[in-house]
Amino acid sequence: QVQLVESGGGSVQAGGSPRPSCAVFGHAYSSSYMGWFLQVPAGEREGVASICLGGGTNYAYSVNGQLTISQDNAKNALYLQMNSLQPEDTAIYSCAAGSVVPSLRITAYNYWGQGTQVTVSS
Repeated sequence: QVQLVESGGGSVQAGGSPRPSCAVFGHAYSSSYMGWFLQVPAGEREGVASICLGGGTNYAYSVNGQLTISQDNAKNALYLQMNSLQPEDTAIYSCAAGSVVPSLRITAYNYWGQGTQVTVSS
């Protein structure tokens, strides 16, 4: 059974740099690509970063160096380092796995975590 479990969200002050993580259980980690998505309040889910097993990364244009995706193959874990967050970055951040292409599209992924809330206060 495939399961993705995020942690490491929470409330931070503006300028903070949280690092949510995603533990991957089951065969999903052996898929080629994993990714992170965000959903702002009253907004739609959108992709921000993807990574392949070999370490190659792909980011949305809007990221502009503020986010860094990484993985630990030994721990079957995925990470999203966030830097200098602002209140408008408040969102639910979700990890996804099971894509065979380096996509930021929701439809490319088969497995999803429940999401972790990141709230940025001014």
